[in-house]
Amino acid sequence: MDSATFWLAMALVLVIEGLFPFLSPGGWRRMFTQILGLSDGQIRFFGLCSILAGLVWLWWLQP
Repeated sequence: MDSATFWLAMALVLVIEGLFPFLSPGGWRRMFTQILGLSDGQIRFFGLCSILAGLVWLWWLQP
């Protein structure tokens, strides 16, 4: 993987991250209000699940 591919992936992350607040700002605000009510352990668990899902997806997409 070269640096251009990395920066393209980061740009795609920003586009995807920006879709929800752009399309539904009220829903985005409600989601963050609910996230603020979670404990640190719950947030870490969701972060870990996200990391693992991303790694599995990367492994699956490798040629």
